[in-house]
Amino acid sequence: MSAPPSLPSERPHRPHRSRLRRWLRRLALGCGVVLVVVTAASFVYNGVTAGRATPPRGLRYVQAADVRTRYQTWGTAGPPVVLVHGAFESVDTWSRLAPLLARDHRVYALDLTGDGYSERHGPYTVDHFTRQLLGFLAAMHLGGPGERPLLVGHSSGAAVVTEAALRAPGRLGGVMLLDGDALDTGAGPPPALKYVLFDPYRTSLLRLGLGVDAVIRSVYDAQCGPACPRLDAAGLDQWRRPLRVPGAESALWSMLAAGVPGLPADQVARLAGVRLPKSVVFGAQDDVFTRQTPQETARRIGAPPAALIPGARHLTMISSPKAVAAAVDRLTAASLAASR
Repeated sequence: MSAPPSLPSERPHRPHRSRLRRWLRRLALGCGVVLVVVTAASFVYNGVTAGRATPPRGLRYVQAADVRTRYQTWGTAGPPVVLVHGAFESVDTWSRLAPLLARDHRVYALDLTGDGYSERHGPYTVDHFTRQLLGFLAAMHLGGPGERPLLVGHSSGAAVVTEAALRAPGRLGGVMLLDGDALDTGAGPPPALKYVLFDPYRTSLLRLGLGVDAVIRSVYDAQCGPACPRLDAAGLDQWRRPLRVPGAESALWSMLAAGVPGLPADQVARLAGVRLPKSVVFGAQDDVFTRQTPQETARRIGAPPAALIPGARHLTMISSPKAVAAAVDRLTAASLAASR
């Protein structure tokens, strides 16, 4: 007698898996709809806000290497000092310090390409910035006997003045690294940022942020500290307008992709072998760098111990212009003594 045919085993019913799949499909559909709506809104917003700002009237320009360069001068007598700003800064960043220096110096400041109102002309690298700076010295007839300037480089500008000193030490009178270590490991956006922010969203976010006074003030206050003057309408425009002129956005994306300019540590250390007076000055409360950075930087470049400005953060030329001016005066004295 044959065995009765076996019945197919029944699979247990799992209603929760079906519900989960339906929920995931709905979530994916909802996210897709949101993405389409946000993308469309971003394109529309970018189109509506496509108008660009114009630079202020009365700016001065000179051809420095291959860059039409905006610059400003203060003072008519005394040793020359050239001020080199950091990332996302400009000539106007020096507006509190430069008049103090001008009492005893001839002061020059330029907008590096990519920032301020100079021509946007990549690549935005230490090499290109340095060629622009040395071209600016030539255009201003600086670098000869009795005309060798002190270079003051703020933040990432420290890398530019370091490289200039390595390339043309005989054209300079001294070098100050102000709130910067000149290294390629310094401050700046994380490298992954360029993979997260892309158009049209990054353009929308930038324009939205620039349109909100509170956003600009919060960044400024965090970097500058309580000793800095509060940004009024003119102060807001000083930081906002350079990012709204033609070419500014594309230059900004290029600079963010490359990271804040800097040099390898062994290259910065070569400055110790250059016979020039050197100085390192930091805000004592600068949280962009570690507490060890100022003295490590001074040892690396062969400078005296770093000068720390009490209570100051990362924008010492704004928060503490008198203290920075005094440090420049000390470096000037060392430069004059070395030239005798």
